[in-house]
Amino acid sequence: MMKRIYPRTGDLQTVYLNAVVRDPSIEIGDYTIYNDFVNDPCDFERNNVLYHYPIHHERLVIGKFCSIACGAKFLFNCANHSLRSLSTYTFPLFYEEWGLNHTDVASAWDDKGDIVIGNDVWIGFEAVVMAGVHIGDGAIIGARAVVTKDVPPYTIVGGVPAREIRKRFDTDTIECLLRLRWWDWPIEKIRENIPHILNGDAENISSSNICKDL
Repeated sequence: MMKRIYPRTGDLQTVYLNAVVRDPSIEIGDYTIYNDFVNDPCDFERNNVLYHYPIHHERLVIGKFCSIACGAKFLFNCANHSLRSLSTYTFPLFYEEWGLNHTDVASAWDDKGDIVIGNDVWIGFEAVVMAGVHIGDGAIIGARAVVTKDVPPYTIVGGVPAREIRKRFDTDTIECLLRLRWWDWPIEKIRENIPHILNGDAENISSSNICKDL
């Protein structure tokens, strides 16, 4: 876990997320950042992780080296209304009013599961990720996209609902990167390979044979 909150001296708009998140059901990888120029980025849990109530025991999992832009939201299952019911009204939630069993509160909504974000994912300005969505490593979520379905690794999506725009790289390069998993390397090894990472030089990264063997 990151020990310091702010990656840059004098920049109070950008934080290392796992330095400010306290909820144990929210798991954030090292070096993942959140930028907010409207609200205090330290309030990410309250302002950006919505309808995430303890009654449902669901998780938000975000990998390492992700970049999350201002206003991105993660909407959990308690925001849903059950589509199995003849009515979208949440009767079980107001059990006292309607004389219902309080243990059936969770039947007021459909359960789509956890939200799981891979590593090195960029989530754009005011994008919304819905309950149950899994986003693969290296994906990019466009500004104000509403993500209702899983996103494959290294895929760019955008729109409402979000749809695939294109792959970031060719199939061989994507396979190479998924095998390399550079984000799991020791920090010094990552530091040594930053020139290759920045230049898009997958074949020579870390002088590895992983990509050359594909």
